[in-house]
Amino acid sequence: MSSTTEPRPRTTPPQRPGDRVFAGLSRGAALLILATLAGVAIFLAIRGLPGITASPDEVKYGTSFLPYVGPLVFGTLWAAALALLMATPVAIGVALFISHYAPRRLAAPIGYVIDLLAAVPSVVYGAWGMVTLAGAMQPVYAWLEEHLGFIPLFAGPASATGRTILTAALVLAIMVLPIMTAICREIFLQTPRLHEEAALALGATRWEMTTMAVLPYARSGIVSAAMLALGRALGETMAVAMVLSASGVVTLNLISSTNPSTIAANIAHSFKEASGLTVNGLIATGLVLFVITFAVNFAARAIVNRRKDFSGAN
Repeated sequence: MSSTTEPRPRTTPPQRPGDRVFAGLSRGAALLILATLAGVAIFLAIRGLPGITASPDEVKYGTSFLPYVGPLVFGTLWAAALALLMATPVAIGVALFISHYAPRRLAAPIGYVIDLLAAVPSVVYGAWGMVTLAGAMQPVYAWLEEHLGFIPLFAGPASATGRTILTAALVLAIMVLPIMTAICREIFLQTPRLHEEAALALGATRWEMTTMAVLPYARSGIVSAAMLALGRALGETMAVAMVLSASGVVTLNLISSTNPSTIAANIAHSFKEASGLTVNGLIATGLVLFVITFAVNFAARAIVNRRKDFSGAN
């Protein structure tokens, strides 16, 4: 009885010299990014630790580290949350218009204009917000104080200059809008065509098709886009530093001249005049911002990966 053995199929493709070189370069680039990230974290930790343990008499801000960084963390999260709250519905609406409603001749130019907003330097946004937007918003703040002053958010007194946390949040919202719009647009375009056609075939209007087929499919993508935009807003420095008239307090008032400050803006304002352990304290606040931003981006990446796994399972 004779038996024949079939050759085993090749499990890996042949490795050519170009493939090995490309794989080595890609691996090196990934390791370089990780090394750079670890180097930044180590630098912030080493230089910031003396500022964390310094006594109030050794630093110019005259208090221990936790009471000093607490209002800054609040201001950073508050400004970014306000910006995200304003930018998210606009970004979703613009992305839906470009992907499903606008004619092709109109969708492409609108997409280009939205993408170009990301190329504008933050200092330009800051100058525009400080010179133009703040003055334009001052009458609005006065109206809000007069008619909605019973709400703590608009209790006033309204700022005479318009340089408030709400103005800074508006500038941040415009700055993160291109990121959210671009990601949402690509997610909406990836909606399976059969899902959309099935909804329309059942008699759904275009809006009903959008709410039943497009938005549920893109839900995790929208969340990841919002998280990435939040990471962008958390680390913004110059625009907030130029627009916001900060007092370093904890308050929910949106229209007052007494505003919380953000970590990045506080570092930009204070670093030039700092010396000794005060510098270490400012670096320590940068370490706190690094941890917050890293956590936000890590969460966004986890949501994206979860969506990919879910799509693969289906």
